[in-house]
Amino acid sequence: MADTHRINFAPVDIEMEVGEDETILDAAFRQGIHLMHGCREGRCSACKSYMLDGDVQMDDYSTFACNDAEEAEGYVLLCRTYAYSDCDIELLNFDEDELLGGAPIQDVKTRVAAVESMTKDIVSLRLDVVEPATFEFKPGQYVDLSIPGTDEKRSFSIATTQSTPDTLEFLIKKYPGGVFAGMLESGLEPGTEIMVNGPYGSCTLRNGHVLPLVCIGGGAGMAPLLSLLRHISEAGIQRPVRFYYGARTAADLFCLDEIASLGEKIADFSFTACLSESAADAPAGVSVAEGNVTDIVNGCESDLSRTEVYFCGPPPMVDAALALAEQHSVPRDQIFYDSFTSPAFD
Repeated sequence: MADTHRINFAPVDIEMEVGEDETILDAAFRQGIHLMHGCREGRCSACKSYMLDGDVQMDDYSTFACNDAEEAEGYVLLCRTYAYSDCDIELLNFDEDELLGGAPIQDVKTRVAAVESMTKDIVSLRLDVVEPATFEFKPGQYVDLSIPGTDEKRSFSIATTQSTPDTLEFLIKKYPGGVFAGMLESGLEPGTEIMVNGPYGSCTLRNGHVLPLVCIGGGAGMAPLLSLLRHISEAGIQRPVRFYYGARTAADLFCLDEIASLGEKIADFSFTACLSESAADAPAGVSVAEGNVTDIVNGCESDLSRTEVYFCGPPPMVDAALALAEQHSVPRDQIFYDSFTSPAFD
């Protein structure tokens, strides 16, 4: 059995134990402590923290997330860090309400209920929750799906809300050559068992916040934003919402009728389809702008720093959205996103 050590987090004064065979982030999840995180693979910097004292080692990670100078100074990525002594660690990014108030990480057995094509390369995968009977998560979070017949997992955002805790929906982009994409293409049989692990992510609404929301999405990044929109509509939350969704052409748009219906229940709501290649054949009644989604947001949202920005989409879009938020001096605690990609782009 692996040795265990004590971890003390400052400035929040939370203590936990960690085994030498698990990362500090995984140990936190196991004990119901929800530290800030993103990719969980050392490729973003969401879990970057500062070592005050202790002996640790980091597995392979991207120098984009933590460069050599930062590592030498004492910065670590908790998703790649193993402890070999008691440690004191300063959290650089944290949400006190979320630290001990997040949904517990669970292993959940599900079965395929339906697979439906939304566009030529976006599929809706619906799963029935089998055991336990319901799955607790917050709108905007994501999970790991175990690919049937393999040891591999893929991360996907949940599109549904707690109004249907026994059913989960995922909007998944099919990439050529992807393992899971191939199964979606050939058709996963209803009843196929898929194990789900989660929930993860911090792209969620905070209780008591009142600023307008600007949502920026692209591709399968529709999923967490649709989950947020469904929740806002269901809960009667009356915060202004501006939703910008980027696609190449009108044929790549989907869920438009539902978005319009949800928006009718929100006092101040707008949806803009941002088409980068062609606005021809755009559906009637939909506000359409030509260009890249972040360029359009930049032109429309002159007061972005007075909003909370939520975004999800392909990595280049996420990078552009981060740059846009920085350009407009949006405070870090008003920016919400999860940065994860999957092997083989599944």
